[in-house]
This record gives sequence, structure tokens and C-alpha cells, in this order.
Amino acid sequence: MHPTLQQDLTRFPLILDHTRRLAETFLAGLNERPVCPPAAAQQLRPGDDRLSAEGVGAQAALDHFWQHYADGLSASAGPRYFGFVTGGATPASLAGDWLVSVFDQNSLLSHDTIAAAIELATIEQLKSLLGLPAAFSGSLVSGATMANFCGLAIGRQWLGAQRGVNVAQQGVAALGMVHVLAACPHSSSEKALGMLGIGRDALTPIATLPDSEAIDPDALERHLAAHPATPTIVLASAGTVNTTAFDNISRLLALRERYGFWLHVDAAFGGVAACSPACAPLLEGWQQADSITVDAHKWLNVPYDSAIQFTRHLALQMQVFQNVSAYMEAPALRPDHYLHLTPENSRRFRALPLWMALKAYGRDGIRDMVERNILLAKQLGDGLTASEGFYLLAPVNLNVVCFALTDITDDAEAERDNFLARLDRHGIIRCTATYYQGQPAIRAALVNWMTEESDIALALDSLRVCRFTAN
Repeated sequence: MHPTLQQDLTRFPLILDHTRRLAETFLAGLNERPVCPPAAAQQLRPGDDRLSAEGVGAQAALDHFWQHYADGLSASAGPRYFGFVTGGATPASLAGDWLVSVFDQNSLLSHDTIAAAIELATIEQLKSLLGLPAAFSGSLVSGATMANFCGLAIGRQWLGAQRGVNVAQQGVAALGMVHVLAACPHSSSEKALGMLGIGRDALTPIATLPDSEAIDPDALERHLAAHPATPTIVLASAGTVNTTAFDNISRLLALRERYGFWLHVDAAFGGVAACSPACAPLLEGWQQADSITVDAHKWLNVPYDSAIQFTRHLALQMQVFQNVSAYMEAPALRPDHYLHLTPENSRRFRALPLWMALKAYGRDGIRDMVERNILLAKQLGDGLTASEGFYLLAPVNLNVVCFALTDITDDAEAERDNFLARLDRHGIIRCTATYYQGQPAIRAALVNWMTEESDIALALDSLRVCRFTAN
């Protein structure tokens, strides 16, 4: 064995303890850490892009990283990161995620690990939490992009089956043109269309309801009626990124009965709202969708990367993703045969952090996270409405606040971007730029389990200070 490897093997307990101390230091300083570190801190030191011959050993590598790069880490795990829809990591999910690397299981039905059984149990618990029926199967994937990819891939296979074509076997050209209809789809679905060979040009925008990001069912029906023979996938949104608008899934199901399309529901973070009785009606009907995306590293506060794809069409899923090899178990139609149900052959034990979180906090704990974030988002919205220099572009429907700047003197986009740059330098709160109905806008997404009223007060103070400062 190489001497440095031998040294690290001997010192393994010390290395793990040192790692724990660094993690404790990071977490203890999370509230003081800037949500957006200075650009200079996000750069590599000269020479750190080159591989050395001998290496320095694990502890020295840890110390080098901490000394030179810890300041370049964002406080995205903390309570005032409202940028992307990024949850933190609850203690239980963080503990589970650490152990995933320690255990280093390939999470397949390989009959040499409990991993597949834990994943199946996690899916069953999640269905119970979200009110999804037994007809759905599911599996863990890396994020909403891959969950949408899976749903659209199974949908593509279904469209082929309706026309006597096995797309996974014959290729997408055998299916021909596909229409993908949506009002405000997430960009990850467009990415998935590119990867699947359906093509981004297949995405046809459908009009929204007035003053909303939700799809207009009447406009959708007009398109469906005009193209009755075209294979069609409808992408429904259960929580758009700007305003958390929910498509009327019950109306879409009625259209599906008449026009026979595949219905995929992108509920990356909005789906978790189903655990709250007050919010569950927003998702009425999703129990009958063909496929669903839910993201665990958003509102379930599990570390990256973790999402779930659900479908009612397990046999079609296996047709798409089966992996036939002499040294692997042959495909069999069962919901835990993940080798044949997901894009990956090698899969980390992603289910464990989510299983730990569900076990640790239960239905009531997850519901508390969701309902508290919703309440705090409304407080942030109310505070902005009462503050000079801001106005809401849409009501706060759930956990995202979409707003803009008042008293714009020149270029609205430039003023917004300059304001966000000041906000980043202030380091208290992170928001992101967007557009809403063609207007430069700002969005704040609240999904972190640690966010409290005191964080909203700090956020509002920072927003007000940065609104009219010059630098």
C-alpha cells in the first residue's frame, strides 16, 4: 500500500474526528457566514488545479481546503438563503447523508445490501405523507431534472405504445413528432426534452389564466382539439418558480379523458405542500397523474442530491430503463428493482437521508416546516408591501415572494441587478433575479427548516438598507 494511504488508514478515526470538528465550526458560524461570499473568495489559488505526485494525506488536504477555501462557501444551508429553492439539511438527514458515504452501498436490488428495501420503505412513507395512492411506484434520482427526465421518458414510451411503437427499442424517430404542452414549465423539463431526443422545439407554450402563471384549460383544449392525432404530453406545474402557481389538475384530467395525453406533474417543491391539510386542495387530482416529480433537497430539507420520480406505469418504466447483462439480475417487474427503473446503474444510497428525516420528524415535523415557511413568506411579503421602494408582483400563494422595485429612474433590469449585487455584498439575504410577465423581477424562496421570524426581520432590514444605498 502507498505510504500515504497506509498512514491515513492508521489515522482514520483521527481524520473523521477532524472532519467532524470542521463541520461543527461551519454549522456554528452559519448565521454569520455571508449568503454570497465575495467573488475573490470563490477563486482557486495558483497551483491548486495541478495534481501532485505524492499527495499530502487526508488531514493536510482537509486543512488546506479549510484554510484557503472555506471563505468561498455560501451560507446556502442557512435560514436566510432565499435564492434558489434550496432547503437546508435537518440534523437527521445530515447524519444519514454522512453515513451514506461511510456505508458506500450501490443502491440496487443486489441481494447483498438493505439499501433497496430502505428505498422502497422511504417511497411508501413519502406516498403516505403526500396522499399518493398505492398505484404509484417511485425511486430516488439526483434532482428534479432527472425526475422530469424519467417522467417524460416513460411518457414517450407510453405514446409509442399507443401507436404500436417501442420507442426504447426502435428509437424516437419511430414515434415521430411529439407535442409537449405547458404554460410555465421549469427549464429542467426543456433540458430533459433535449436529452430525450424529443427536442426543445416540441415544447409548445399554452396561454395562462389572466394575471397568473397557471395554464388556461380552455386554451389547452383548443390546441388539443386542433391536433387530435399528434402524440402529446402535458406538463402541469404544481408550484411555478416565480409565484408558486398551481395548474388545475382536475381540469387537466378531464381533458385527458377526452384527448388521451400523458400528464406529468412537476411538483418539485410544491408537491410537499400536500402534507398540509390547508394546502392539499392545491394538488387535487394529482393522484391520477401519469408521472410526478418531487424534490427532497428542496422543501424536505435533505442534502443535495435527492429527488423522487413517481409513476403509475411501472412496466413501461422498466422497458425504458432496463439494463440487461450476464452478470446482473434479469429484469423483473417489481417496484424495488432500481437497476432497471432509473437512468443510473451505480446509485448512491440516496434514500437513507430522506428515510432518516421521515423517521426522525414524522408527519407533524414535516408539516411544521412547510406551514412555518408559508407563514414567514407571507410576513416577508407584508413587510415588503409596507416598505418604501418595493411592491409585490403577485400575491404570496405559498413560500415564494415575487417582487419588484418602485421608483425606477432608468433601466429597470440594470437597477434590479445593481440592487441584487448590493444585497449580495451585504451578505444577509440571497434573492435571485427573474422575469414575471415580461418585467424584471426578484424572487425569494423560503424552504429552510431553520428560518424563523427573526430571520425575516433581518432580511427586511437588509432589503431596505440596500434599496437606496449607492454601493
